[in-house]
Amino acid sequence: MSRTVYVNGDWLPEAEAKVSVFDRGFLMADGVYEVTSVLDGKLIDFAGHCTRLDRSLSELEMTNPHSDDEWLEIFRQIVARNAISDGMVYLQVTRGNPGDRDFAYPPADLPPTVVLFTQSKPGLADSPAAKTGWRVISVPDIRWHRRDIKTVQLLYPSMAKMAAKKAGVDDAWLVEDGFVTEGTSNNAYIVKGNKIITRALSSDILHGITRASVLRFAKEAQMEVEERNFTIAEAQAADEAFITSASAFVMPVVEIDGTALSDGKVGRVATRMREIYLDEMRKAAL
Repeated sequence: MSRTVYVNGDWLPEAEAKVSVFDRGFLMADGVYEVTSVLDGKLIDFAGHCTRLDRSLSELEMTNPHSDDEWLEIFRQIVARNAISDGMVYLQVTRGNPGDRDFAYPPADLPPTVVLFTQSKPGLADSPAAKTGWRVISVPDIRWHRRDIKTVQLLYPSMAKMAAKKAGVDDAWLVEDGFVTEGTSNNAYIVKGNKIITRALSSDILHGITRASVLRFAKEAQMEVEERNFTIAEAQAADEAFITSASAFVMPVVEIDGTALSDGKVGRVATRMREIYLDEMRKAAL
């Protein structure tokens, strides 16, 4: 069955969904996106994604085309129209189609291009990888320095993911000036004892919505959280490691650059934080 896609207020079969070749998202990667998970037909951490969307648009001097309530109605409609039980909703907002290519921004009143589509992922929260953990490699982080804006420019993360695939592992951690910034599409963490260590927020990393929730839940569970830089060597010597993202939730990491962490098995902290996150998010889902 063909998916129903949202394009600028219209609901269309995916084969009929089109965007202009002059759209700045296509020509300039001039746009932002969000990915919201769906569990049991409900949206996970939706308010956080709306807040980050608004911030990303503001940083690019773009106007948010909808209020949070309007976005919620659109998201609920696309979930219903596509009968999504478990999966993801992808939203992209670009600066629009000015009619021709130009480096300069078009007039501020140009309508943005708004696209939403879904991916059905039955059993999304029951990934077998959560029981075995991910293996990662490290690669240099050579991205631009506004990683806090969730733009549609994902070429280097794609290249890093392909490097991981060619190495026969699950993902890559990006390293800059000797320190881990984040994963290709996720935030990175290590665990020493009862302490969770992750890089502090700045323009160097994406301000993860799942990250914010997991760190809040960790503190509520009386775990210590330290936000600071760490190296690959420190990560390899850690008790355990994990990543967080909207689609992977909390995913344990058991190997870094060929070095197994601890006994090479999924750690108790990552396992527990995944359980807490999924339980709390299901309770608060919209």
